[in-house]
Amino acid sequence: MNVALIDYGAGNLHSVHNALKAAGAADIRVTADPDVVAGADRIVLPGVGAFGACAAGLRGIGGMVAALEARVRGQGAPFLGVCVGMQLLATTGEELGSHAGLGWIPGTVRHLTPSAEVRVPHMGWNDVIPSADHPLIEPGEAYFLHSFAFEGESVLATTEHGGPVTAAIGRDNIAGVQFHPEKSQRYGIALLERFLKWRP
Repeated sequence: MNVALIDYGAGNLHSVHNALKAAGAADIRVTADPDVVAGADRIVLPGVGAFGACAAGLRGIGGMVAALEARVRGQGAPFLGVCVGMQLLATTGEELGSHAGLGWIPGTVRHLTPSAEVRVPHMGWNDVIPSADHPLIEPGEAYFLHSFAFEGESVLATTEHGGPVTAAIGRDNIAGVQFHPEKSQRYGIALLERFLKWRP
């Protein structure tokens, strides 16, 4: 089994690679090659930075979005988006303007609202509270670092930050987490272990 870890200039690839390795992945292919993605058994899309820049980076690799569409949506390969990689599943992101996401899960990524009690960015350890049964998502504590959050359909888990904030989304063979599994110690490694075994 091989895992394609997509390199589009917007991910913490080294840390995610190490976390996947710790979770038991033996064949991890860090790649910007659509052909590798088209033949991957599992696909991980990381992401850090601004939504629009990440979307542009992904679309800037010729054939990559088409390969993702074919392998994930067409052929059902298990897919995991991490942080902005999760946000890119949405229809639209509103960071520094309005930007089109992949549109795989209907929703919009909007700025968290700061207040006297709530700091933005949302940074640190928070509970992951499942809101739907899903083989990847279990209750626990994970590490978050983000200023924007998904609002829309297919929410699998939330966390509390001045109210419920989306922590995970997913449908069929597609899942995404707002938190960073690679920074979430045992909880994060366990989630990646479940991803590697997942048969949606």
